[in-house]
Amino acid sequence: MKQVLVIHAGNAEFSTRVEMLGQPVQLRHIGCGGDIEKARELLAEHDGLFQVMAIEGFPVKLQLGSEERLHGVGGRLLELVTKTPVVDGSSVRSALERWGVMLAERAEPGLFTDRRVLMVPGLNHGGMAHALSLRTRHLRYADPAMFFGLVRLPGIGKFGSPTTGSRQARAALRRLRQLPVERFTPPICPAEERQGKRLFRWAEVLAGDLSLIRRSAPKDLRGKTILTEFADPVGLEDLHDRGASCVVTLMPALVPDSAPARFSAAAIEAVLAAARPDPGMSLSEDTYLDMISEVQWTPAVRYLQTDEAVFNRFAFVIHPLHIGMIHRSPMFGWTRFLPDTLVETLVAHLPPFHVSRITGARSPTTGQRVVGQLIALGATPRQMMRRSHRFTYKRLSKAAKIAQRKGARIMGLGAFTSVVGDAGVTVAGNSPIAITSGNSLTVAATLEAAKLAAIRMGTTDLTKGRVMVIGATGSIGSVCARMIAQAIHDVVLVSIEPERLIDLKRTIQRETPGARVTVATRARGLIGDCDMVVTATSAFGQRILDISQCKPGAIVCDVARPPDINEAEAALRPDVLVIESGEVLIPGDVDFHYDIGLPPRVSYACLAETVLLAMEGRFESFTLGREISISRVKEIYGLFKKHGFRLAGLRSLGRYLTDDDIGVKRELAEQLRNDPELLQRTKRTAAQKLAKIPIRSKGVSEGVRS
Repeated sequence: MKQVLVIHAGNAEFSTRVEMLGQPVQLRHIGCGGDIEKARELLAEHDGLFQVMAIEGFPVKLQLGSEERLHGVGGRLLELVTKTPVVDGSSVRSALERWGVMLAERAEPGLFTDRRVLMVPGLNHGGMAHALSLRTRHLRYADPAMFFGLVRLPGIGKFGSPTTGSRQARAALRRLRQLPVERFTPPICPAEERQGKRLFRWAEVLAGDLSLIRRSAPKDLRGKTILTEFADPVGLEDLHDRGASCVVTLMPALVPDSAPARFSAAAIEAVLAAARPDPGMSLSEDTYLDMISEVQWTPAVRYLQTDEAVFNRFAFVIHPLHIGMIHRSPMFGWTRFLPDTLVETLVAHLPPFHVSRITGARSPTTGQRVVGQLIALGATPRQMMRRSHRFTYKRLSKAAKIAQRKGARIMGLGAFTSVVGDAGVTVAGNSPIAITSGNSLTVAATLEAAKLAAIRMGTTDLTKGRVMVIGATGSIGSVCARMIAQAIHDVVLVSIEPERLIDLKRTIQRETPGARVTVATRARGLIGDCDMVVTATSAFGQRILDISQCKPGAIVCDVARPPDINEAEAALRPDVLVIESGEVLIPGDVDFHYDIGLPPRVSYACLAETVLLAMEGRFESFTLGREISISRVKEIYGLFKKHGFRLAGLRSLGRYLTDDDIGVKRELAEQLRNDPELLQRTKRTAAQKLAKIPIRSKGVSEGVRS
């Protein structure tokens, strides 16, 4: 069996049997307590007794960018040995770090993308720095503070940056090679004496050498990700106690089933050198690369805090539906003293910002817990409609990056952001994480709520009714129409896009032979024959439907956000049941930590879809575009049932309906059905009152002050 010795700067002494490319290797570690003279003695003492020896924890070769120098003292350790090859990890570290970062992101997508990374240090970790620089623009270096007590080393620029020029790197290395060995393995110093505290607070990821991270970083590491070569149990326990979120180790785990990796690049290089098929092969990076390509491993990602390990993470985008919501926000309450038009315009241009954390959601079926982030845009629907789609796309792309930095792997689009432009397709194409519009579950919840409403209004046979879909050519309206036609067979499609109406009619007739399909660009003359109306438009400044002419006891399911029907209009026909699209109860002790306009634990269906996908571990762009698949609606409804989600009840204009409320409407509807003259008088009176109500589709209950 090949014998390898690692002389390290610590104190532990242990021996491990490992395997590399099918060859057993006995790996022995001997510590010298940071005493370089003792390291010299150990090297001389064991020269010729091992196939390979490694030096770990002492500065031997110093690398910055493409420049390399031997340390003034540590470099001379190599001169003491004449019989046994001695390595220090420098020939494999860069390649393994670059490959490891790539594999880690494959295992945990978005782990480093656009996050704030601090190299601790960048010295001798050029591969790690290079790989991270390809994934984020926010990369800084702690080296000047760690080694020289400076925030920035004069004349050297980005210290250790992959783009550092040769002249700068040579200048830095001249200074570094003269530093005493103790500066590279300093003791853990009191928090008040640590340099670069602001940099550590800024960072979300600390990358580099774990021992130096522990010695240099503040005691409070809550929420931070640690990226390093390897980690020992003592180091992991220390990071856990300091609140670090997770540790990513990049080196291969030489011992099967050991995660994270416990061996440094120096130990890995020594084992590779011992396992060379031909002992005469040079100890070069090219030799190692050929061997490394045969090694099967994935970097270990270990969550240190119990809660962090069990959560799946998501994010959801919200925005004000009207100016009144801006005035009521704790952050913008002062705006009520300014003209509404000015406030609405200014707030629309704000960059997206984090609002709150969603906690407590848990599947009763699998036990999977999820945590989410609410991210807000400032634009109202009116502002989004007045500007190009790119205006909203740009802000949603920024929101996705915020979500990713918060650990989310999927982001849902709320309210108007789910229908702007191409309904999420462009946003998903520019997003580092999965995107879903939430419209699949919105359709499923809408149809479920409509069925429940029909039953409670006394309908005994749903298949004999007639249903109108207004906004039928939109992403939600079209799939609602197709699914309703399969169940009821008599649908009226209303849209201002006649060419798409014709196409939708043909689709329904092809999917459901025998279905009766009527198309129209206005609802007027057909509304009185419909038992149910589903309205899902994005129209502004129009009256979507004339509620005064509805059939007695008709059900209007208003899917649109902001809604198409306002309270004043609904009050004209107390026999007509106006309901919102199905709101959803998320399982668990859910707390949004923010007023989303619904009762506690109640969610909009689009938000619930995002939660549901995270709960199922489906981090994929599930619902995108204007062509929603019926199979997707059925699939998400199956997950809805699996994880114990349910409808929150029937809501009408902001309040839940009781059995008494429904009973009153049923009685009024029955009276109108049995008395045609009363019905006509009711319609005329309602029409006269409706004419006096300002047209406010997607309107604002508060008037706009100019």
